[in-house]
Amino acid sequence: MPETSAPAEALLRLLATMARLRDPVGGCPWDQVQSFETIAPYTIEEAYEVADAIRRGDRPALLDELGDLLFQVVYHARMAEEEGIFSFTDVAESIHRKMVSRHPHVFGDESARSAAEQTTAWEAQKAQERAARAETGTLAGIPPALPALMRANKLTRRAARVGFDWPDAGAVLDKLEEEAAELRAELPAADPTRLADEVGDLLFVLANLARKLDLDPEECLRGANAKFTRRFEAVESRLAAQGQSPADAGLEAMEAEWQAVKAAERGGA
Repeated sequence: MPETSAPAEALLRLLATMARLRDPVGGCPWDQVQSFETIAPYTIEEAYEVADAIRRGDRPALLDELGDLLFQVVYHARMAEEEGIFSFTDVAESIHRKMVSRHPHVFGDESARSAAEQTTAWEAQKAQERAARAETGTLAGIPPALPALMRANKLTRRAARVGFDWPDAGAVLDKLEEEAAELRAELPAADPTRLADEVGDLLFVLANLARKLDLDPEECLRGANAKFTRRFEAVESRLAAQGQSPADAGLEAMEAEWQAVKAAERGGA
């Protein structure tokens, strides 16, 4: 019998650890009562933490976060196995078959494709898979649970493939101004439903603008969040040096410090 490889041994230990945690007799009380629904938010969180480690270029953190994400896969597979639905082996075999099927130029007899040709072939293969699952229509298969900006980006990319798209970024900016005017018109009535609808339209158009500029709207917003955090914390530090808190200083003083922080950033200080 061939020796078990190091990766296989590590995975077997992880699977055994998960089984022990879920054991109804000697397992962890917290893990015993979890379900797909309660674990799903942690799965999403771990995926974002992987992305964050990559964005920061923190390779040791990436190692740790990838382990956390793998544990999420093992967790869901274990719960499915307990219900007799599928096992971790089934998960691994399923993705193996899918990758082989989607890369006939690697695992079959087809000649090698360029990256652009492979992208086209990949999308065609996914369309066939959606059809096999009776998922019809241009927008079929885009998960509703995706983050809203990410889903808006995917929805409009899919629609653009069949010609339903603005001609350029300038046209999207025109639409943005139109939506902003519609939102402004709703402000006096202050109807929450109407305001939510108009703000949603505005965000949707912004996601399209990012797409037309070949930008990721999620990344754009993350960058804006990071910039706001950095600048606001600098405002707090500057106020603290004056013996003040933001609440004590008031809006006018905070705005003055905010502008000072922005000017310092632009000047490279």
